[in-house]
Amino acid sequence: MNWIAIGTINDIPLRGARCVKTPQGKIGVFRTAENEVYAIEDHCPHKGGPLTQGIVHGASVTCPLHNWVISLETGKALGADEGAVRTIPIRNIDGQLSIALESVLVAAE
Repeated sequence: MNWIAIGTINDIPLRGARCVKTPQGKIGVFRTAENEVYAIEDHCPHKGGPLTQGIVHGASVTCPLHNWVISLETGKALGADEGAVRTIPIRNIDGQLSIALESVLVAAE
């Protein structure tokens, strides 16, 4: 995989997110209260709302537009809602975060 450095875990507040702009689109990088990090496409499958502006709770994020809840682990909408966003491989090595951009390239083709 082609790992791209995107910063440190301390760049993202607990229960917060940051948007990473890539040539293939915006990727949301999320940090949970338990210090876990996840990366998913930064748009809700419902109406395209910016998930990085939503509220992180547990391993989920609530879209700021219409309150859809998206799993950070699977990218799938939870509850009665249907839809999903692509998850992006992310790694945390001693606080240094990297995403696997190659998987985004393959998925975007």
